[in-house]
Amino acid sequence: MMKNFKKIATILGVCTLTAAGVMGCGGSSEEAADSGADTGSAEGTSDSADASGEDLSGTVSMAGSTSMEKLANAAAEAFMAKYPGVSVTAEFTGSSAGVEAVLSKSVDIGNSSRNLSDSEKEEGAVENIVAIDGIAVVTNPATTTEDLSKEQLSQIYTGEITDWEEVDGDAAPIVVIGREAGSGTRDAFEEILEITDKCKYASELDSTGAVMAKVASTPGAIGYVSLDVLDDSVKALMLDGVEPTEESIKSGDYFLSRPFVMATNGEISAQSEAVQTFFEYLSSDEGKQVVKDAGLITVD
Repeated sequence: MMKNFKKIATILGVCTLTAAGVMGCGGSSEEAADSGADTGSAEGTSDSADASGEDLSGTVSMAGSTSMEKLANAAAEAFMAKYPGVSVTAEFTGSSAGVEAVLSKSVDIGNSSRNLSDSEKEEGAVENIVAIDGIAVVTNPATTTEDLSKEQLSQIYTGEITDWEEVDGDAAPIVVIGREAGSGTRDAFEEILEITDKCKYASELDSTGAVMAKVASTPGAIGYVSLDVLDDSVKALMLDGVEPTEESIKSGDYFLSRPFVMATNGEISAQSEAVQTFFEYLSSDEGKQVVKDAGLITVD
């Protein structure tokens, strides 16, 4: 888009010079040279590029994953600072609801913290992965268990293991916390562990923040949250001896990770200019820094 604008600016510059030559033949060659220098300079091109950001207008609406709230808000804020003529809004209703919203054309982008299903793609949703997130397994800080195998984690969530002493911890009932049906985090977690529809939850909560708060305040609790929201209120467990870090996720050593998807109804190229520019921004160096600052992993 920017390259096309520069080409247009250059053509207009040439036309201006031509008109000046026809209408002002009496002008000096020095004046013409000055005019040409001003029009064709790198500074002039940069000014035109900056103006395009100011001239872009429209709206970008998003709805979906609560796990993507931090990224969506940060991207919206940074984008609107760069393109003040565009209004970006975001609602956080859950991944499935976000995809449904984009398919019904009530929003431009459906945020999903899981891969799109085949049926969603068949209906026209396009999967645009903008970042990668790790899912951290967290416990109440008083829990003494430090590490779980993939099998142990699966058995805890299916109710086969019910006490922390069974997994090298102090004797205490395990309180299994999870997300509500339709949550992208829940879908990804259960799919990776191959325990879809088999979990025995004590509580099913409707946001990442609610899971964090419940685990932090409930003795013996265990839950799963987005890697970027970790803080000292909970304890993040190692899985198969691997800590949940960007490096371990990139290397593939940490098995609980999932994509952050910004789904569109049809290809990006079929969207409005404002939406196309939003995606261009996210893939730029500046946009990738926003992704990193949100504690996520960029898509290279």
